[in-house]
Amino acid sequence: MKLRSRLGAVVIAGLFTLASLGGARAGVFNPSTITLANGLQVVVIENHRAPVVTHMVWYRVGAADEVPGKTGIAHFSEHLMFKGTKTVPPGAFSEMVARLGGNENAFTTEDYTAYFQSVAVEHLEEMMKLEADRMVNLVLTDDVVLPERDVILEERRQRVDNDPGSQLMEMARAALFLNHPYRMPTIGWEKEMRGLTTADAIAWHQEWYAPNNAIVVISGDVTMDQVRPLAEKYYGALPATTVPVRARPDEPAQFAPRRLTKEDPRVQLASWTRLYQAPSYHRGAKEHAYALEVLAELLGGGTSSRLYRSLVVEQKLASSAASNYDGDNLDLSTFSLYASAQSGGGVGAIEQAMDAEIARLLKDGATEDEVTRAKVSLQAEAVKARDSLSGPARLVGAALATGSTIDDIEAWPDRIGAVTVADVNAAAKAVFDINYSVTAILLPKAGG
Repeated sequence: MKLRSRLGAVVIAGLFTLASLGGARAGVFNPSTITLANGLQVVVIENHRAPVVTHMVWYRVGAADEVPGKTGIAHFSEHLMFKGTKTVPPGAFSEMVARLGGNENAFTTEDYTAYFQSVAVEHLEEMMKLEADRMVNLVLTDDVVLPERDVILEERRQRVDNDPGSQLMEMARAALFLNHPYRMPTIGWEKEMRGLTTADAIAWHQEWYAPNNAIVVISGDVTMDQVRPLAEKYYGALPATTVPVRARPDEPAQFAPRRLTKEDPRVQLASWTRLYQAPSYHRGAKEHAYALEVLAELLGGGTSSRLYRSLVVEQKLASSAASNYDGDNLDLSTFSLYASAQSGGGVGAIEQAMDAEIARLLKDGATEDEVTRAKVSLQAEAVKARDSLSGPARLVGAALATGSTIDDIEAWPDRIGAVTVADVNAAAKAVFDINYSVTAILLPKAGG
């Protein structure tokens, strides 16, 4: 499991600045932003501690936008963006970044696809030129597409098929979301991945890769005055296109909890996970989103959290215990609880203890002290990560790509600070509905 990710309770908290004395509003990144005539948004986050920049391009498209039968095409297309354009041969993009002493990569989620390079500031213009070029001039043929299809299939084998925990979580997501495409794995189902074609990749790129569907975020030793003419020169010249509407289905009512158990000889420690459907900043009961961030912190945010103290320290049932909530999805989100057993131990007692903690929370509620400490903890982590070069670019890009605004990002500290005990208790009652949950149990299996 990937705990505490993206603009969720801890990561974004780790990047805002505390309000100054006198009650001034807390900021997060204090970014500058413009929108070009073709619809492309440009964001600059200044950080002048070193002469380097992170340049990111975010596309508002991800695995949840795929059509039935074509799972994996969003991630596949991410790979193919490195296969060359009319003027840049396959592989030359990455070779150039390496030659300039930088690093680069890309990633795909359910809601967006992003590409980034971190380089010395004097090379920013070259990065913008290269990214603008492959946004519209990608050249795809069977000679480059079909071998790369074998690469993503091997990636699936390594990351999912050879990892019992990943296999179980893939099944858990498919059980948690009955109708929404979040139930599909971002990497794709193997049989459908094998059927992806060059025509599929070209169609996907032509539909979604356009300046009016992109956000450029630059973090580092630059100002908007320096970036604006470069953005106009390279990105501003690209034509806007008609981008598909991101129409996604709603989830139906759920009437029964689901339960999955997987045994595998590769598992060394038994573990227990429960996923609940939850609202996000943008969908469902949105009024609970900030309170759920605080709830995740007080329940399982560290060694002083309720779950860790109860299951690990006091009852000695688990070797670890945690909770996670990420509100920065375009659609619904999840609230998860997790515990790993002691060596040689099982999960029966862990599940009973987890259920008891949830029941206690729903009956007695959180305390004022717990809520205050959780908010302070979220705020304290801010100072540590503020100096990150790529972190701000990643978080701002993810937020904007999933429907948040700059104002939403900058208001995050105030909104967390405004969460009350009543808010946390109401959010817990809204989310901890067992009928909207999947419990996933991973067990060792003797005998190989």
